[in-house]
Amino acid sequence: MKAVDKAISQLTVPTPFAVGDVHVYLLKGDALSLIDAGVKTKEAWEALKTQLKVLGYAPNDIEQIILTHHHPDHTGLLEQFPRAEAIAAHANVDVWLRRDEAFFTRYKQFFEQLFTACGVPNEMMPSSSELRGSLKFAGKGQLTASLAEGDTLPGHDDWHVVETKGHAQGHLSFLRKRDGAFIGGDHLLHHVSPNPLLEPPTGDKEERPKSMLQYRANLVKCQSLDIQTVYPGHGETFSDVHDLIPVRLQKQEQRANKVYAFLLEKAQTPFELCKQLFPKQYENQLNLTMSETIGQLDYLEAEGLVTKTSQEGISIYRAVRQV
Repeated sequence: MKAVDKAISQLTVPTPFAVGDVHVYLLKGDALSLIDAGVKTKEAWEALKTQLKVLGYAPNDIEQIILTHHHPDHTGLLEQFPRAEAIAAHANVDVWLRRDEAFFTRYKQFFEQLFTACGVPNEMMPSSSELRGSLKFAGKGQLTASLAEGDTLPGHDDWHVVETKGHAQGHLSFLRKRDGAFIGGDHLLHHVSPNPLLEPPTGDKEERPKSMLQYRANLVKCQSLDIQTVYPGHGETFSDVHDLIPVRLQKQEQRANKVYAFLLEKAQTPFELCKQLFPKQYENQLNLTMSETIGQLDYLEAEGLVTKTSQEGISIYRAVRQV
């Protein structure tokens, strides 16, 4: 636990995930708010209660919860705060908190269709039980307020919403303009680059979001903001954001160049590329590794470096040879 300034306190709880500990932020203002809600485990709950007590608070004191995004390590303890009937986040987060059967059906259909088109064999298709299993660590509820670019946080008029889609389709960050404090969720992390994950299209949209392109665009947007201190979802608090962002962009381009080199050798499906990029991980982490692979292909296609055709319903990518 760390009090980073009078208005913000950083609370750190364990997770069962490879990413390790996750940060939750207690925000003081006209309302006592929790930014994100950890993961749904007994260990996380005990750690959070202990740190709140040190600060002189109890779970009953929390008046509202504001979410950076919907992932389980950021929503898990939503239901543990009796007074916090208000839940604010991007509108796209709501379906993940409600999680009705239509949501699971749509999610499964989206990945079956996409992965089939990417050349993934039937026996490797993710099952709905896998999704349900990963969400056992997530909290359930429904939004009472939706937040969008430029909004101020309810109860905290000095904090402004910055849309930072990429890692998730409902990802938001929060900027305090007077001193450049930035609560960044998983968009800006110092020690690792977040994975822009595949998600079904939102609302009545038919085309899937291109998460990698969103992530890059929102990194560039953050360069134009006067961010002085980043309070991230994981890892250390840091201030060298304007040095870090070019590094993140460059490393992503290097990974894309690796995909481009594979395609210079021969045309391939996304799944064939995924196996080459992640030979040890693709079988056990198909969603993560395919998200990364498709993200790099989206980038290369946007740059005019690859073309995509379809053969019997399977997407084939080819390198455009540079002159």
